[in-house]
Amino acid sequence: MDRVEFTKEMKDTYTILVPEMLPIHFSILMDVFRKHGYKMEVLHNEGADVVNAGLQYVHNDTCYPALLCIGQFINALQSGKYDLHKTALLLTQTGGGCRASNYIHLLRKALVRMGMEYIPVISINPAGLEKNSGFEFTPSLILECLYAVLYGDLLMHLKNQAEPYEQTKGAAMAVVAKWGEELKTQFSRSALTPVFRFRKNIKAIARDFEAIPRNKEERIKVGIVGEIYVKFSAMGNNHLEEFLLDQGCEVSVPGLLGFLAYCVEVRIDDIKLYGGSKFVKWVLTRVMDIITHIEKVIGKAIVRNSGYRAAEPFRMAKSHLNGLLGYGCKMGEGWLLPAEMIDLIESGVENVVCVQPFGCLPNHIVGKGPIHALRERFPKANIVPVDYDPSATRVNQENRLKLMLAVAKENMAND
Repeated sequence: MDRVEFTKEMKDTYTILVPEMLPIHFSILMDVFRKHGYKMEVLHNEGADVVNAGLQYVHNDTCYPALLCIGQFINALQSGKYDLHKTALLLTQTGGGCRASNYIHLLRKALVRMGMEYIPVISINPAGLEKNSGFEFTPSLILECLYAVLYGDLLMHLKNQAEPYEQTKGAAMAVVAKWGEELKTQFSRSALTPVFRFRKNIKAIARDFEAIPRNKEERIKVGIVGEIYVKFSAMGNNHLEEFLLDQGCEVSVPGLLGFLAYCVEVRIDDIKLYGGSKFVKWVLTRVMDIITHIEKVIGKAIVRNSGYRAAEPFRMAKSHLNGLLGYGCKMGEGWLLPAEMIDLIESGVENVVCVQPFGCLPNHIVGKGPIHALRERFPKANIVPVDYDPSATRVNQENRLKLMLAVAKENMAND
């Protein structure tokens, strides 16, 4: 089956559909891509129709994230909302050991079965697996996407800490919306405006969240870790953050920058462990130095301009492993997953939900596998793994979470 390329001629007229994942980040990223001439739209359709569409066109042994993403695409294409001859689809390819690199081929097979093989599927990947003449990452676009991620992480981090305590419901999301519009304006002026104003912006963001009137009662703190899509996608985890918030919890979710830093760090570790280009290692090490510096700048801005917790730097989280898992263990989320659990526990978030999709063997190993060792190291750690798949009922998942919260309440009372 020949691949349909997304050409330069398509860029001006085609709508590019993107699966739902990080709402705050994707809102900023969509503005960045639109500024560069791409007509992008994040899909928000979900529910039984999406799952059934995925089950109809994807083998049920496939990873749950693939089933949901492909089901969301198919359901959208069948909705009648889009001109199918002016629509393209976008998916990521990791290029690593994860089966996610093959999702794109499963999607194309589904399109053939539907008689829509003429719809181009765009791959975003760092390994040069596929290229499209009409979709290119220029240095300016890469820089703006990086800063969109940084701003997204900061807004998500502070929103999660403010929202459970706000005296006026919706106050935290109002600050997020305000800065979403402000960043959109800044990106529209120049690629460098939000870059040069980064320090000023993050201080102002921290002050705006600090100004939100908040209650002082203590809340149960719950961290969420796991496979990247199920961790960040409300559709993938059955609106887990919303459920925990309704239960009176403060939710903590590690940011996207940590995952991107992990992808860079494992490449450095590969060269250390197995050999490789010293020049590539040097370049990637400098990239990690820049990321570490940015993390420190953001952390100082939060601490000096608000009463909120700053996230631990990525390399600090890595050092917390302390022999629990080897740095050569990189399939799925690899050693990052237990490292994030340790980071949460040591920052005072002792209740952790580890979300796993059906069909993801690596993440079951690095997610569920270390839990026993973590409980030995941290006796107060309250960790619950929750599986997500087409047959798992929301009631059973929420019952497991309620049992975890019952233990959390008991621990809080004892403390």
